[in-house]
Amino acid sequence: MKKMLSVLLGLLAVSGAVPAIADYSRLWLSYDRLPETVAKKYVIAAISGSDASAVLINARNELLSAVAGLTGHRPPVQKMMVDGAVVLGTFGELKGLLSSTVAEKVSVLNGEGFLLQTTDIKDKKVTLIVSKTDVGVLYGVFHFIRLMQTQRSIDSLSIIEEPKIDLRMLNHWDNLDRSVERGYAGRSLWKFEELPENKDPRYTDYARYCASLGLNGAAINNVNADATILTDENLKKIKVLADVFREWGITLYLSANFSAPVKPSLGRHGIRGTGIGDLDTADPQDPIVQDWWKKKVADIYELIPDFGGFVVKANSEGMLGPKTYGRSHVDGANMFADVLKPYGGIILWRAFVYGGSNDRTKDAYREFKPLDGMFRENVFLQVKNGPIDFQPCEPFSPLFGAVPKTQLALELQITKEYLGQSTTLTYLGPMWRDVLDADIYGHGESVLADVVDGTLGQERTCMAGVANTGDGYDWCGNVFNQANWYAFGRLAWNPRLTSEEIADEWISMTFNCDAETRKTINQMMQGSYDANVDYSMPLGLTHIFEKGSHYGPGPAAWPMYHHADKKAVGIDRTKRGTDYAGQYSPDLQVQFNDIDQTPLKYLLWFHRVEWDTELSSGRTLWEELNNRYNRGVSYVDQMVETWKTLEGKVDPEIHASVLGKLKEEQKYARHWRRTCLDYFSRFAIPTE
Repeated sequence: MKKMLSVLLGLLAVSGAVPAIADYSRLWLSYDRLPETVAKKYVIAAISGSDASAVLINARNELLSAVAGLTGHRPPVQKMMVDGAVVLGTFGELKGLLSSTVAEKVSVLNGEGFLLQTTDIKDKKVTLIVSKTDVGVLYGVFHFIRLMQTQRSIDSLSIIEEPKIDLRMLNHWDNLDRSVERGYAGRSLWKFEELPENKDPRYTDYARYCASLGLNGAAINNVNADATILTDENLKKIKVLADVFREWGITLYLSANFSAPVKPSLGRHGIRGTGIGDLDTADPQDPIVQDWWKKKVADIYELIPDFGGFVVKANSEGMLGPKTYGRSHVDGANMFADVLKPYGGIILWRAFVYGGSNDRTKDAYREFKPLDGMFRENVFLQVKNGPIDFQPCEPFSPLFGAVPKTQLALELQITKEYLGQSTTLTYLGPMWRDVLDADIYGHGESVLADVVDGTLGQERTCMAGVANTGDGYDWCGNVFNQANWYAFGRLAWNPRLTSEEIADEWISMTFNCDAETRKTINQMMQGSYDANVDYSMPLGLTHIFEKGSHYGPGPAAWPMYHHADKKAVGIDRTKRGTDYAGQYSPDLQVQFNDIDQTPLKYLLWFHRVEWDTELSSGRTLWEELNNRYNRGVSYVDQMVETWKTLEGKVDPEIHASVLGKLKEEQKYARHWRRTCLDYFSRFAIPTE
């Protein structure tokens, strides 16, 4: 029924009719009719576009659908130039029609950049969407559509946009049985049981949504990789996905199991099944292992000529790797790099490793800092934003800024594993803004975004997000979780965008609401992340969630992460303790070693603090802990009341759905507060 509804509403949108209810399965590309006074500003006389490639055809058709849906007027597609037309194409196709001024602007663009320019062609005033490449044209079309959806002017345009980061990709933790590790939105989108014969329309929808954000890569399977993903049978299925993705500028990647070459008879290798090869070893320096991977990679490129490469999790959480054979991470990553290089492929080697030290936070730096400058040029070291594991509030990983000779990829988690999963209205834009704006010191005036986007000299750049998609009706398990997919894509395109402007775009494109309602929703979203941290793991507390699910509170299960006793709480990571602070630049070491200079949000991360210590807030530690938990719960209560006032101002179906989620979050936040304060009160409140 829902699928039929989606199709019907899509047809209504294209015809210009106003749907009776919103269809939130269409995410931010709903193209619902704008108010008549607004819609008339976006009526287009004609669309002139090339059909030289599938990407350009998709770009033209996308613009046609958007204009028809938003304005109720379906413009003709024609080659003849008329006033008010939109002309789209590549520089090579349109060069002869462009003025020298416009041609100069396009000539300096990178391959994915685009120009939106109001200009005259053959004495007709037109809007030009041009790029050096067909995918750049596609991105330009989506930007033009965004202007209309957000009710910006499309008169007298002169907009140049280029992605700041080269590889902007999603990492899906999807398994072949369609389960999704840390997925909260249904089963996997990829129906391996039906491929290659049946091609689900949602594959195209997925690629469209990614392309609309400028995302250009997708690793479709779990980093805890099942080696059988690389069998000939499964590669034929994967080819179908790659063929769909290609038409929207998306390159397909796979997560590879390091132990894939070994014999299945040798038993389980890693935590996902057995090998698929005929070897007794996966030693990366063994020529027979290298030959096995050469053959496998050749087979992949035979089927998928534009295959992007591999993501590899090795020597981590049960996954075997080069250290299993006495080799280094460099040996493992470079073996893959050498095999992929002839085809232009890359390797994303994950730095998520821990164990073997007295403080887990130190392990990735300890492993990889000595290897700086030793990885091949087509290797990215993929590093999570923080040193533990996507915790609600962590300091940034000290690897950023510490390995200048190694290409780093920033890994963020869009799926909210530790932030309430599908329950909470937690917008991650502010969290990621904090990460990207973190001052790394040691490089003059520089922030983490300068590492990620190449400002500090990294030649190739990458940003990866652990996807939050599933086959549920709303794709992400919660309408507001769609905003996090959107925010990741926009920040991957331009890591300098603000959390507020991204949210404003998403609200405008998703809800058919007035400016005051849009402002109210944006304000709710901006405070939702801090509220989640307050009611779950405030003041630098970390890793105190339920074992297994990582959903609710579990401080009693993880005493090694907070060290609470009758005297104090927190972990001393200063030079007097584990010296984790010593992994940062000298200026940050001074800050984090001094309790008075350490930001309160990281207090118990870096310091062991006595319960009756007076903090900069004027409260004791115990009083401030209570204040934070209460403040977080109070914010959720405020969101509930605020959302109630929007009844009648947003679609009734979505209003009811969000209100239901917010009421769940009320219970969730109270559960966190009650459990944690009850637990810590055993230590903080004197019994005598």
